[in-house]
Amino acid sequence: MYRKLLIAIDPEDDGEGKRALEAAMDLLAEDGELHLASVYSPGGGGFFPHVTEEAPEQKEAEVREVLDLLVRKYLPLNRSASLHVVAGSAGEKLVGLAGQLCADLLLLVSRGSGGHWPLRKATVEYVSVNSPCQVLVLPSMEKSEPEKGEDDS
Repeated sequence: MYRKLLIAIDPEDDGEGKRALEAAMDLLAEDGELHLASVYSPGGGGFFPHVTEEAPEQKEAEVREVLDLLVRKYLPLNRSASLHVVAGSAGEKLVGLAGQLCADLLLLVSRGSGGHWPLRKATVEYVSVNSPCQVLVLPSMEKSEPEKGEDDS
């Protein structure tokens, strides 16, 4: 059982959050600390990185609200979690936070190179190589597309 567990959460994937929290409950000691972290990009994109659609404070508040909702929906009532929302490069920030918290385990859910975030595989690899603690990577629960010609019934 782990005493300090850090879970990296994609705030746009409720199913990923649920799965990670369920796995964490199996791994966390009864008196252990649970930390949920989400990393967001603070800047705009393209040629004008200084132009953003929303202020960093607003983005941070939105992400924190999603993490709080995940905790209320999926975490057992007798458990609590500390929420961490940080801006920057996902891999670097997760590794840094794991070190700062002295985490025993960093839990990630991987979608591989597919999905809406093409850098996800690189982030998982970076964290796995550079983490100051053990890393557990859960495979994605996304179902593969049915082959052409298969009957849906």
